[in-house]
Amino acid sequence: MTPEPTPSQTIGPFFHDALLAEDRTRLVDLDHPSAIRVSGTVYDGAGEPVPDAMLEIWQANISGRYAHPEDAREDLPLEDGFTGFGRCGTDADGRFEFITVRPGSVPGPGGEPQAPHMNVSVFARGLLRRLATRIYFPDEEETNAADPVLLSIEDSGFRATLVARAEGGGYAFDVRLQGEKQTAFFDV
Repeated sequence: MTPEPTPSQTIGPFFHDALLAEDRTRLVDLDHPSAIRVSGTVYDGAGEPVPDAMLEIWQANISGRYAHPEDAREDLPLEDGFTGFGRCGTDADGRFEFITVRPGSVPGPGGEPQAPHMNVSVFARGLLRRLATRIYFPDEEETNAADPVLLSIEDSGFRATLVARAEGGGYAFDVRLQGEKQTAFFDV
């Protein structure tokens, strides 16, 4: 008898048990003079909140410099204690929140400036690989209109899924994993 493979099954996610023990939702203190709040909800394809997703952000500081050895632009200052990395699990209602700073513009491919943005990785049940997206800011119309990554998305409605909303003194950004109004994700 030839053994039959068993059906594959996605297990987990175990983010809350394994990766979320340390609070990485506050990249700066609330009393930081440039602190902003970025919050939202992760929705599945049926429009239901996803209570067990995890988001990671990676961003430049206010000056547009990453706290990374490959960003050696010494003309731009680093900020003590600011790593640019955050991680947040969603709560029972699918919500997440980061306290961070608004990133500065960074050079893109070919050195042309990119609009201020945050890189986001989304991990959730049923996903075997992370989904990569970005958060842009609504009050950056001019720089958003010239951003090479945003311009690479031909459908302006799809492009709009990457721009947060100003809300409650901060920014709201919902992630829709699929379906109507799906967030634009990048093949990385």
